[in-house]
Amino acid sequence: MSKKILIIDDSAVFRKIISVHLKNANFELVEAGDGLEGLSKLEEHQIDLIVSDMNMPNMDGISFIKKTKENPKYKFTPIIMLTTESQPEKKQQGMDAGARAWLTKPFSPEELLETISKLLV
Repeated sequence: MSKKILIIDDSAVFRKIISVHLKNANFELVEAGDGLEGLSKLEEHQIDLIVSDMNMPNMDGISFIKKTKENPKYKFTPIIMLTTESQPEKKQQGMDAGARAWLTKPFSPEELLETISKLLV
């Protein structure tokens, strides 16, 4: 059975770009346009890993991580932040909230797939 990944980004184009690469690597995908929608997708599906943007309307990536980690079902689910933010203090906030990896846009599909494979061991 393939692993299910939740992609959260307010850019439909960016979600599509990520989806193409992950589908080619045989992952199942669920998409959300912001953190609030992401939380509802977590209730509807059993997610193995999350890729989230940082800056989104309604609920940003760090708030999403904090809420997700409060849920016992997702306490240990790996979360990758994939964002344009590269400031060390933002990265530290994300890691403190519970992100397991931080990739900056533009990203290489190989780097994303390599990070995912390390976290889904």
